[in-house]
Amino acid sequence: MNKSNNYYYLLRLEYLGFRYHGWQKQPDVKTVQYMVDRTLNFIFENEKFKTLAASRTDAMVSATDQLIQLTLSLHVETDFLIQQLNLNLPNDLRIKAIEEIDKKFNIINRPKIKEYHYYFSFGEKPHPYCAPFMINYKDDLDIEKMKKCASFFEGTHNFREYCYRPKEGKDFFKEILHCKIEENHYLTANFFPKNSYVLIVKGRGFLHHQIRLMMGTLIKVGTGQLDESHILGSLNGKGEYPAGFIAPASGLHLYKNTLL
Repeated sequence: MNKSNNYYYLLRLEYLGFRYHGWQKQPDVKTVQYMVDRTLNFIFENEKFKTLAASRTDAMVSATDQLIQLTLSLHVETDFLIQQLNLNLPNDLRIKAIEEIDKKFNIINRPKIKEYHYYFSFGEKPHPYCAPFMINYKDDLDIEKMKKCASFFEGTHNFREYCYRPKEGKDFFKEILHCKIEENHYLTANFFPKNSYVLIVKGRGFLHHQIRLMMGTLIKVGTGQLDESHILGSLNGKGEYPAGFIAPASGLHLYKNTLL
């Protein structure tokens, strides 16, 4: 695209990821970016455009605050753009806000804090409608013990054990600004179980499947399969205390992107 004739917009998008194979376009599967680009192509026909997202969510992961940088060869009013996008996007995608930005803005390099939520319950199997939003574990969980161990992730640690298929030479040190388990009052519905919980994690960046591996490890703490010393040992990068399983994707939500 010829940058001298382009216009730039920041879109805030929310979506239910249950029927999509993540954000990024891939051959032969339906993704969120594919649906956004297809809609833009329908609205603007032959106009050139490009979309970049702040976070590449995985398959079945939802978002309430995905940031998208749109480069467009045509200048449009933001009210018109949000109206046309929401008119033509599928019902499980919605644009919350749009603002025009400077061409120097870079969504990838711009410092930001990402907040993820992982919703879960345990015990009696809940209503099937819960499946796109939260994960249910049939075993009883010691929530108080899980809360204590979640706090161990806060700070800067070597998260190699919490990276799916780690590659040599990669920097595994990440800073977790906030990691807490609370009762869920963020996402509610009349078909949700009476008691549900949420793992809240904030940081500037995460490794592949990091939060889902953290969640899977905390679940093993809750069932008594792992203890506090295992969590602490897993953060030294020596490989002596492997993380637990990768928690299912549909419980994970990109809750908020804060630009710094």
